[in-house]
Amino acid sequence: MSAEETQEDLRIAALAQGIRGVSGKLKRRLREQGGVGDLTPSQIAVLLRLEKDGPATTSELARAEAMRPQSMGTVIVALESAGLVHGAPDPTDGRKTLLSLTDACRQWASEGRAARQDWLARTIRARLSSQEQDQLATALTLLQRLVED
Repeated sequence: MSAEETQEDLRIAALAQGIRGVSGKLKRRLREQGGVGDLTPSQIAVLLRLEKDGPATTSELARAEAMRPQSMGTVIVALESAGLVHGAPDPTDGRKTLLSLTDACRQWASEGRAARQDWLARTIRARLSSQEQDQLATALTLLQRLVED
């Protein structure tokens, strides 16, 4: 391996580390703004899955999140206690319970997204010049290319 290749590898590794660090900090800051601080990552994952995929059983959620059904049961109990999910009999199999988001959860999620969006827009406007905002738009395009399937 040449010195040039080593320098390139080091530069790319530093970029990867920087992106990971910044994305983690951004995620934490957005979480603070959206009021999800009291939920565990597992609880957030379940809410997002129910929002995206629709009603599901505890077993289906456990499989989708690679968790034991008992562990998922604990997550579901906490979300039900918080009024974020509710269960109803499966119309095709009354022995099963389908879990779905409550209206209160949908409203809370919408308000949280709006708060995060508002904070980020205000922060971009306040801290970045017009030229830097253009650079950010370019960087966003590149980051989107990195995560495309």
